[in-house]
Amino acid sequence: MSDATLETAFTKLVGVRHPLVQTGMGWVAGPRLVSASANAGALGILASATMTLDQLRSAVREVKSRTDEPFGVNLRADAGDARDRVRVIIDEGVRVASFALAPSRDLIAELKDAGVVVIPSIGARRHAEKVAAWGADAVIVQGGEGGGHTGDVATTVLLPQVVDAVDIPVIGAGGFHDGRGLVAALAYGAAGVAMGTRFLLTSDSTVPDAVKARYLAATVKDVTVTTAVDGLPHRMLRTDLVDSLERAGRTRALVQAVRRAAGFRKLSGLSWPQMVRDGLAMKHGKELSWSQVLLAANTPMLLKASMVEGRTDLGVMASGQVAGVIEDLPSCEELVTRVMSEARHVLGTLPTPG
Repeated sequence: MSDATLETAFTKLVGVRHPLVQTGMGWVAGPRLVSASANAGALGILASATMTLDQLRSAVREVKSRTDEPFGVNLRADAGDARDRVRVIIDEGVRVASFALAPSRDLIAELKDAGVVVIPSIGARRHAEKVAAWGADAVIVQGGEGGGHTGDVATTVLLPQVVDAVDIPVIGAGGFHDGRGLVAALAYGAAGVAMGTRFLLTSDSTVPDAVKARYLAATVKDVTVTTAVDGLPHRMLRTDLVDSLERAGRTRALVQAVRRAAGFRKLSGLSWPQMVRDGLAMKHGKELSWSQVLLAANTPMLLKASMVEGRTDLGVMASGQVAGVIEDLPSCEELVTRVMSEARHVLGTLPTPG
């Protein structure tokens, strides 16, 4: 370890200076945040699920115009146009493909054949074992502390489980925001950490200032897990809207979901048949009702209301538990420099054997 870098299997695999990942958050991880993260030495990941194919290509080119550093694109493996999005990534020379759900063996092979590093995000040991067997290059392991859709196993339990189960680099996610957390993850055997909420709360994030203020004001108890948004466990800030969704009857929730799903269809460029196919893919292997599928299509619009339009009264704010302990808005450069400085300090103060 030098004064400037902390080399791990992950940094060598991807070609970044620091073992840090800025996660692909919908409506948040756009070209400005991704390029700022990449220029700071972390792996910035562009969120593409809310973009059309043309918007994705344009966003990738904008990131490339802002940085010469490696970056990634996050994809929904179950999207009807996933293969078209993979082709954009390959054509544009993107270094990393990140997935929120396990991609198929064929999709992994197609990306790897083109020289793209494949890093799925998983929430269970068996999922990590599956994608590793299919050829994934690394995995991001999110514990229950993480924001957005999440599980109920804490990172401190899940991360070492996965490290012991696979022989590819493992990146810990869920509950990380500083250098102490990075050192803890490395001690568990991880090759780095991924942070969402911490990068959302930077000056380079395009999230409206009033929304960032809501995050900064939150305590740990203000971050909750609810199934009211789309029927799946979703970690977010507790607001009056979340309370009202939890109180709403099924019929009222379904009417609202149809309206917002129509909005998402227009925004994403997907046709109704494509959305139905995506809905069927979402239902596969899950006990989801059609109302829950529509609520899932509704979720991007609820996130957009807050993250883009600043309407916290009409939208939801996905959040990791760490929002309750974050108190400032550094630039990505300042954040990465601070995290790495803290990590080196902690490593330097650990007792040595004997």
